[in-house]
Amino acid sequence: MSDSDDDDIPRLSSHTLAALQEFYAEQKQQSDPGRDDKYNIGIIEENWQLSQFWYSQETALRLAKEAIAAAGEGGRIACVSAPSVYQKLRALHREDFSVYIFEYDKRFAIYGEEFIFYDYNNPLDLPEKIAAHSFDIVIADPPYLSKECLRKTSETIKYLTQGKILLCTDSSFYSPDDFKDSLTPTQIDGTATSFGVRLNQGLNHSPTTWTS
Repeated sequence: MSDSDDDDIPRLSSHTLAALQEFYAEQKQQSDPGRDDKYNIGIIEENWQLSQFWYSQETALRLAKEAIAAAGEGGRIACVSAPSVYQKLRALHREDFSVYIFEYDKRFAIYGEEFIFYDYNNPLDLPEKIAAHSFDIVIADPPYLSKECLRKTSETIKYLTQGKILLCTDSSFYSPDDFKDSLTPTQIDGTATSFGVRLNQGLNHSPTTWTS
């Protein structure tokens, strides 16, 4: 091959090559994140088609601490459609509780046996190892603002919890009766509180917390 033939071969610019290398590095990190990065909020990017909006670091930490306090030493915590809280719980590197992540997005299967595939449309379609009322607290953030989604997610919550619930959603969308009808069985005395949840994209909404 002559030098003139080499000159005819298309070549990528240095800028394009750098962009491609960055892209492939991001893809590799998504598929096989390092040990130190595995639980970072945002390591798995938001998919807005799935109504995914990750919590800010501050919000996730506050909710994680509330869940730990409610579960107690050796407690079991279920994070239902609340991956940011799961990630923050695991990032704390504490061994005095166990936690599972219930998620539709199978990218979270990188968390191994703690990942439970979950579709709110089939709220009780759970593996046999997940026994009824086997969690000290359930923290949940229904993925869609609809009464149907709240009702079906509530079926999951009531199946999992021994009584304690921490629910995060836009309370302005629902009436107080929507929460009571969905979340308060006769054995649970529901109490609502509010604080400002911050999301990574700078959005805010007001959660409602129900506990026994």
